[in-house]
Amino acid sequence: MFYLGVDVGSLSCDAALVDDEERLLAWSVVPTGARNAQAIARARKEVLEAAGAAPGDLAATIATGYGRERVDGRAGSVTEITCHARGIRALVPGTDVLIDIGGQDSKAVRLDRGGLVAEFAMNDKCAAGTGRFLEAMARALEVDVDQLGRLEDGARGNVSLSSMCTVFAESEVVSLIADGAEVCEIVRGFHRAIASRTLLLVRRVARDLTGLHIAMSGGVARNPGVVRALSEALGCEVTVPPEPDIVGALGAALIARDRAAVA
Repeated sequence: MFYLGVDVGSLSCDAALVDDEERLLAWSVVPTGARNAQAIARARKEVLEAAGAAPGDLAATIATGYGRERVDGRAGSVTEITCHARGIRALVPGTDVLIDIGGQDSKAVRLDRGGLVAEFAMNDKCAAGTGRFLEAMARALEVDVDQLGRLEDGARGNVSLSSMCTVFAESEVVSLIADGAEVCEIVRGFHRAIASRTLLLVRRVARDLTGLHIAMSGGVARNPGVVRALSEALGCEVTVPPEPDIVGALGAALIARDRAAVA
């Protein structure tokens, strides 16, 4: 049998499919868009087709994310924090602290030895330092958001942003461009600003990072500039799994498998 996890976020809808042996068989990441029901249907269809499975082969579906209540046929809904904790331990065994930067919020989660959530901190009051923030910065620079991680190459780090508010930071970037600041320096500046803000979250769940294994999930983890800035701010390496977008969906699928095993 197969077990499906669906993570409905603000920017993307992610799905992951595992089998009875908890092997990841297929995954899908699609834009959420204005109609999350369509995104959910597409993500589910894509993973089933990739695994050569039919809807009737699904033993259970667990949903997570902002739109989790929109997932039809789910066996249950589980919080993002719990799903990300389960997923990251499967992808990066031994993770002590998880940093998840999503489309509109950031989280720092400390795990206990058994992989359960021991403590977490969340920035959910504004989009500062999230995927939405990076989209606004890319828009101000007139580049694709996927290019940002490469655009800071060669930067010396002599530009700093005075505001992390998305609206004010976008205006500040426009002003920096008008003043002749190099694009690489501007990009480096807001990557460092994201790292500084994230560090405050991490410190709320782990004051001393000595010897701790830190991993990162979420679409922003695909930006090497942000990962590098985080590593510098934390003073340690930050591990990024091969598919950071699907950590929550994978965790949901594994929880579906866990629950079926004890049913």
